[in-house]
Amino acid sequence: MGSCAALAVLWVAVAYPVVFRARPVEALAANWGTRALHPLPGDITVRLLRDNGFDKVKLFEADPPALRALGHSGMQVMIGLPNDLLAPIAATVGAAEQWVLQNVSTYISKYGVDIRYVAVGNEPFLKSYKGMFEAATLPAVQNVQAALVKAGLGKQVHVTVPLNADVYEAPDGRPSSGDFRPDITGLMVSLIRFLLDNNGVLAINIYPFLSLDADPNFPADYAFFPAPGARPSQASVQDGNVLYTNVFDANYDTLIAALEKHGLGAIPVVVGEIGWPTDGDKNANIADAQKFNQGLFDRITAGKGTPRRPQMPDVYVFALLDEDNKSVDPGNFERHWGIFNYDGSPKYPLRLANGRPIVPAKGVRYLSKQWCVLRPDASPADPAIGGAVSYACQYSDCTSLSPGSSCSSLDERRNVSYAFNQFFQAANQQKAACNFNNLSIITTTDPSQGTCRFEIMIDTGRHELAGKSAAGRASAAWSTVLVLGLVVLTMAGW
Repeated sequence: MGSCAALAVLWVAVAYPVVFRARPVEALAANWGTRALHPLPGDITVRLLRDNGFDKVKLFEADPPALRALGHSGMQVMIGLPNDLLAPIAATVGAAEQWVLQNVSTYISKYGVDIRYVAVGNEPFLKSYKGMFEAATLPAVQNVQAALVKAGLGKQVHVTVPLNADVYEAPDGRPSSGDFRPDITGLMVSLIRFLLDNNGVLAINIYPFLSLDADPNFPADYAFFPAPGARPSQASVQDGNVLYTNVFDANYDTLIAALEKHGLGAIPVVVGEIGWPTDGDKNANIADAQKFNQGLFDRITAGKGTPRRPQMPDVYVFALLDEDNKSVDPGNFERHWGIFNYDGSPKYPLRLANGRPIVPAKGVRYLSKQWCVLRPDASPADPAIGGAVSYACQYSDCTSLSPGSSCSSLDERRNVSYAFNQFFQAANQQKAACNFNNLSIITTTDPSQGTCRFEIMIDTGRHELAGKSAAGRASAAWSTVLVLGLVVLTMAGW
């Protein structure tokens, strides 16, 4: 998720709300995360979005290459202001004015980026943050709004705050009893009132996956959208004359009930994040992700909302692409939320806008077809293997080796080879990156097996369009650091 999204404890009605504004059913929205060692080039990513019917995108920070690529693209953009900037932005309106100038005004005027929203913070009221960002959030929102007005963008660009579903609850389990969390009720009312008075929107992040993953007693079918004509889940919630058959609808309407209870029912609500990961955990798999996301896209394209908000809102699918350099603090699944792989290839079939099938990215260039594996004459029991694998996985993504994941069934030899290859690819296939104390060798035979894919990274250095060369240089610099570290450890014999 954008940050370490907390788990909603009351999964019956407190995990995942959504609200949508009226919009053409063929339009889709997505989160574009950029925490990748070899990012898909911006121009290719924008084309991927457009080819698949997306017209809205959310960035978690003002990423320069991504924003430049979005210029004159026809895409509507929401950009994030990270939590670590909330305090300085809240402290003085001058800091907000400088941030807006650098990250909003410049990209609108110089590059033609259609920025519509600034997302101030990301899930700042999470219980796990223990109040760290509560005092700064509303003042930061107010200062950003003032800065937008001063820049002459007050009518074009609006503010929002993406929140996690743990900001509200349903005391008796029914959505109609929804209310804000008692410790932040006053803050929530003040924040939403300000957004409402200044034509802002409320964004809520929705993760049925997290409820299922956190609670072994969670009824799995309640996490998904029921198929037409299917028998309702046994966990369905009867609320007056309404039967809630899935956690999405129940949670969304819990939020709406809370808003209405405080006279805030007029605030537009968008779904800032919602999706299902495909790897890194036993509940994160292709079959469930396809089932959930197809149900989600069917709801979006049909314009079907919830009992309290029948009109479908904007829903920013989480996420567009996998990100192999994200923090795994929430879980190893955190790097695998994309409906596309890191290179823009579809993970599974999906029907998107107007029933069109999902299509891959075009024009992606890769490093050479070579992999780093354990030498045939080396033993996985070699005492040096442990240190080599540990180092490789410290600086590359080995989350697919997690129990229940796509590569968890590899034998010991291929397990080691997978770790070696991930490091080798992260380091741009530099020869020295496949020199694990003479335990490894470069091969041109693809070692992929079953569901486990031994990846070849994107060649960022070969993508020369505007904004790509900087990414390529950063990737090359990072790979040099990795290799130098490997050389030092090799010389030390681990």
